[in-house]
Amino acid sequence: MADPSSYRPKPGQIPDSPGVYRFRDEHRRVIYVGKAKSLRQRLANYFQDLAGLHPRTRTMVTTAASVEWTVVSTEVEALQLEYSWIKEYDPRFNVKYRDDKSYPSLAVTMNEEFPRVQVMRGPKKKGVRYFGPYAHAWAIRDTVDLLLRVFPVRTCSAGVFKNASRTGRPCLLGYIGKCSAPCVGRISADDHWELADEFCDFMAGRTGTHLRRLEKEMTEAAEEMEYERAARLRDDIEALKKAMEKNAVVLADATDADLIAVAEDELEAAVQIFHVRGGRVRGQRGWVTDKVEEITTGALVEHALQQLYGEETGDAVPKEVLVPALPDPVEPVQEWLTGRRGSGVSLRIPQRGDKRALMETVERNAQQALVLHKTKRASDLTTRSRALEEIAEALDLDSAPLRIECYDISHLQGDDVVASMVVFEDGLSRKSEYRRFQIKGFEGQDDVRSMHEVITRRFRRYLAEKERTGEWTDAESALPEGTETEVTETEGTETDGTTLANGKEAPLATSLKDDEGRPKRFAYPPQLVVVDGGQPQVAAARRALDELGIDDIAVCGLAKRLEEVWLPHDDDPVVLPRTSEGLYLLQRVRDEAHRFAITYQRTKRAKRLRSGPLDDVPGLGETRKQALIKHFGSVKKLRAATVDQICEVPGIGRKTAETIAAALARAARPAPAVNTATGEIIDDEEPETTAGSPGDPVTAGAPEERRGQET
Repeated sequence: MADPSSYRPKPGQIPDSPGVYRFRDEHRRVIYVGKAKSLRQRLANYFQDLAGLHPRTRTMVTTAASVEWTVVSTEVEALQLEYSWIKEYDPRFNVKYRDDKSYPSLAVTMNEEFPRVQVMRGPKKKGVRYFGPYAHAWAIRDTVDLLLRVFPVRTCSAGVFKNASRTGRPCLLGYIGKCSAPCVGRISADDHWELADEFCDFMAGRTGTHLRRLEKEMTEAAEEMEYERAARLRDDIEALKKAMEKNAVVLADATDADLIAVAEDELEAAVQIFHVRGGRVRGQRGWVTDKVEEITTGALVEHALQQLYGEETGDAVPKEVLVPALPDPVEPVQEWLTGRRGSGVSLRIPQRGDKRALMETVERNAQQALVLHKTKRASDLTTRSRALEEIAEALDLDSAPLRIECYDISHLQGDDVVASMVVFEDGLSRKSEYRRFQIKGFEGQDDVRSMHEVITRRFRRYLAEKERTGEWTDAESALPEGTETEVTETEGTETDGTTLANGKEAPLATSLKDDEGRPKRFAYPPQLVVVDGGQPQVAAARRALDELGIDDIAVCGLAKRLEEVWLPHDDDPVVLPRTSEGLYLLQRVRDEAHRFAITYQRTKRAKRLRSGPLDDVPGLGETRKQALIKHFGSVKKLRAATVDQICEVPGIGRKTAETIAAALARAARPAPAVNTATGEIIDDEEPETTAGSPGDPVTAGAPEERRGQET
């Protein structure tokens, strides 16, 4: 725990001008980002007597080890820079609105030749018109099902569309009149685009025009005694009215506005947003956040506005934003919103009338959301805290292990030996920190030796990072003699065979991210290392840390047989009660490491079993492999082809053809398969499949799957 006075800037160093400041911890991670109209006055508030600070502010300033700032010319620039840095660094002490789900929107892909109506989640794409978000996807589908009767726009996927175009037969919606079937040419691309545009107009709230047009057409059809057409138009009008009833009018003047309400207590705050378009509620969403420091309602609203509109432009930012309290000062925020929209935006508190009544409804929703969140989370927070305290007490740790790393070894009878590293912070998994390893120091089955190698590699990288940043100038002397980092070249990047959770190789510490506080791989030490195993694995992990000179990280192992907790140098295990929350947390960590290791090991095994003779040809990618198999029909026929015949395949030059022929000639012929009942040799004609695809045979006569126990 740092003393804020140890890094407090000297008097006169802090400028009295607008800017953005960053607090960093001892590992140079950015833990808090803030903006200020006057940096000098704002930062002075953090360096007062600790007893006078809000408890969470006190935790932040004692966790920090340094503070820095950037001066800007205006408060609007400070607001923009603060938002950018919060998105970039994800500081742990900043207000972050948590959302346990992604809200669906109704999307119309106007950027395609034949626009498609669909439910879409995630980041918005250019050229796609969005309506919502909605609380439930089924609400979107119900609305679309009603509107397709009047606006039969395409809703099928690209695969279904191409298949219908190829066969000349539309899907079921095309037959029942809920799709204009552009796939088979019933409507031109231009007419279909106009139909989609009318659909968007109706969803945007311009409903009166379409209703009047249909009513006029219905009257004309009745006068001309086209009663079937008139009845169909009547049903279309009823469908539109029914769709409109799903979004009742809440503001009579067809207002486009977003209403934001906040419900808060001393520790947390809930935010609810109603999206009103054309006077109707088109969507709803909400977030919950921890109040990291003493913060006003206006500041909570400002953070909500940043998250809501930080990546939006144009009409996605409404003309009017109604809030329960205004940020202080309000002018920079209003100017920033105007810049995002491209025209004037009114940011105000509703005082009376329909807007005030609707705001009260949003406030009730926010209050209910906060109550529901606290009901769900109360037991979870208490349980996690109790679990960490029980672990600290059982293992005789100085403090609760806020960061736990767990390692597991997995293999199949000594082949494809891999290891996993999973990370739990504050009792919750942090999947972005997961890592996986290939065992390279030896071949065969030796879990103890594998554990020693993995721990050594992981914490050697940690020491290298500390040495690079200057945090530990004696790091090099701590490395035992003969333990230099093994380096292999992979596309110009130094690696040591470690891969990230997404499958990419992790670069060495020398190529880690810069000093700007961005996440750095293997840069942060855990308070507790857990290994999946008993006394031998624990001893190997402890020995690896001792060899690296690391003595401030606790190690334990969790054996599967009796769920015993083993400590280094102890002959007897620590037995936690079966009802212990600490044991339950250790089991979760161990099981997650086992799952992650098994998944990686199976992936490597499947990749090895799917390999074929063409995989050994350097520079031959999947596209050209498929072209070769498609041209010749099988690897057997390709092996019999001449170099000139291989050159006939598009994309295959003579040099590549010679390489392919040589590689196939070197490949050993597989043993023939034999019918064990009759002794008959089965025809070994290779099936016509893509080399390296899941359908490839590994070798003829080889067992379909190696039998053994995965660990």
